[in-house]
Formats: sequence, C-alpha cells, structure tokens
Amino acid sequence: MPRPIAVLRPEPGNSATARRIEALGLTAIRLPLFAVQPLAWQAPDARRFDAIIVTSANAVRHAGPALDRLRHLPTFAVGKATAEAAQTAGFSVALTGEGDAAALMAAAQRHGVTRGLHLSGRDVSAGDGGADGIIAERVAVYASEEVPIGRDELTALIGTVALLHSPRAGARLAALIDQAGIARATLDIAAISHAAADAAGHGWGAVAVADAPNDAALIATAQRLAD
Repeated sequence: MPRPIAVLRPEPGNSATARRIEALGLTAIRLPLFAVQPLAWQAPDARRFDAIIVTSANAVRHAGPALDRLRHLPTFAVGKATAEAAQTAGFSVALTGEGDAAALMAAAQRHGVTRGLHLSGRDVSAGDGGADGIIAERVAVYASEEVPIGRDELTALIGTVALLHSPRAGARLAALIDQAGIARATLDIAAISHAAADAAGHGWGAVAVADAPNDAALIATAQRLAD
C-alpha cells in the first residue's frame, strides 16, 4: 500500500496539492509549515519599469490595492497558477514560464525586458531567481510566517513522503524533525528543486528531486517514492 504524502506548503496551495494527490487515490497529510500574510508596501513609480515579474501567486493574492498603479504593465509569471492569479488580479500576462524563476528571468530578458519590478516575498534573497540583470527593483508584498507545529503532528510524518516546495520548507522541516527527536531516516523527501533538497540536509530515508519545478512533477516524484 502506498505511503501517505505530506504537503507542507502554505494555503491555498496546500489544499490544491493535497487534492491532486487524493485524485490519484493516495493519502495526503496536510501540514502547512507557514502561513502567508500580506505586508504593507507602497507601489513605486510605474514609469520606471517595463514589466512586472511575479514568481509566486501569493504576490498578487496578497499585494492589495497598491497593485492598481501597476496593472498596465505586462506581466511575466512563473507557472500556470501564478499566471492565473495575475490575470484574476487584472494584469495582462505576456509570458507564462514553465520552468523556475531563473528560466522566467531569462525568457523575460529575451522578450526585451530591461527594467522589471519583481513583486516578491519578504524572504526572497537578492540572488534568488537567476538573471537578476533585468530586476530594477524587488518589492516584498507578502511574508510566509512560521506556523507552530506540535510534536504529535510531526510524529504523524513518520513513514511518509514529505513534499518540499521551497528551500525554506526544507530547512524548517529538518529543524522541526531534529528538535522533536525524530530520526530523519523515518521520512523520505521529494523536493521541487536541488536547492530545496540541499536545504533539508542529509540523513533522510530517501531524497528525490522533481524532473521539473512544478507541482505535477513534484507529486509524480513523491508517488514513485511512496509506492
């Protein structure tokens, strides 16, 4: 019998991923390690930019009314979910990247973007995303805050395959498991990227990285581990 798959990403992505897992006839454990919160911010002068760069749907979901000053700019988004969130918020999506943030930056560059405004999370570092030459400014519009997790919830992860959607999730899972005194070898890890896997460190039962940096590929990777 396949093992359960633990979904650690914040809502609403947590429920969306869990539903995809359950549609495959598998068991999903929903345990968000973070909760997304909006940040107060001011939109810069839109005349300074030729495009909006969005690498997470959370950026447009939580940015609030300050987006009104930017909606006329073409938007470059990572992944279908981010592009759909941008369209729902009233943006015109010029390109939907199918790879990671670095691939999106490179594609935007090829499309002539030279002064992009990156609407991002608070914990995105300056080096995240690759071809930063097109980023004229990065503005944090949301934050992923840590959610308190009890030992009983962590014990429920024993024998599961845990999904890592980000390096930050990998680092926090490792810290929580170690603090709870649970052996890392009792969990397998499916990571959306090598960076996410590296952040989790060593000692897990097994570690596999998705073939592509998207939810479908990550779930497929976890399914192989779970069988």
